[in-house]
Amino acid sequence: MEKINFIFFGTPDVASETLTLLAESGYTPSLIVTSPDRPSGRGMHMTSTQVAVWAETHNIPCLKPEKLDIEFIDNLRKYNSDLFIVVAYGKILPQTLIDLPELGTINIHYSLLPKYRGASPVEQALLSGDTVTGVTIQQMAFKLDSGAILAQQEASIGLTDTKETLRNRLIEIGAELLVSLLPKIQSKEITPSVQDESKATHCSKIKKEDGQIDPNGDAHINYNKYRAFEGWPGIYFFKDNKRIKITKARLENEKFIIERVVPEGKKETDYKN
Repeated sequence: MEKINFIFFGTPDVASETLTLLAESGYTPSLIVTSPDRPSGRGMHMTSTQVAVWAETHNIPCLKPEKLDIEFIDNLRKYNSDLFIVVAYGKILPQTLIDLPELGTINIHYSLLPKYRGASPVEQALLSGDTVTGVTIQQMAFKLDSGAILAQQEASIGLTDTKETLRNRLIEIGAELLVSLLPKIQSKEITPSVQDESKATHCSKIKKEDGQIDPNGDAHINYNKYRAFEGWPGIYFFKDNKRIKITKARLENEKFIIERVVPEGKKETDYKN
């Protein structure tokens, strides 16, 4: 059987890392679709997405449409793809596009659907203090993360797991699950399982202000925020009307212990309450 001919849709590093793992297993897309270049950094220079950089490095054609309109969809028809694979693309795909390839469009989602549909499933699992999460590969539908389930795999969450450590593990699990699934999708051996709508929960996009905490508040809530918001947006509190960012903390004897901070306008330092 010939390798499946697929187009990959994705934008951030979670998608480029998935592409790397797919390529290592012999699965390379015929085309990559990503978000347009955007101004970034202090100089506001036009910057390509992580996926666009990956495509250029691997000499794979890459499209960066502003809109997924009829002209763009007609252009995709020329590739005669069997399947579309979507990982953190960032745009809502119209039904016409979802239905275009013979085998449809599939998506890797980093939760055990129908739990945590939406933009921040990894963060939400940590915020909720969950000890188990997982990866779902679903047949995409126009309604957000509501498509039929093709495969799922659980993953444990340790007390010291952060967004980065958990996400990295889920990326690897998701890519391996996808690689094992592609031959079955190609031979149409999979029976999709419809999601139970009554069990659906949702998570929204993380905002910078979500990182604010009360350092004297609930220790577990603060620690879970610290784990979930590692990197961006980070967690912080205000003291004397000055923002203090927490860069290192731990949970010890049911207390949230702040170790390192960056006071507004100053350098990182040990925290002294």
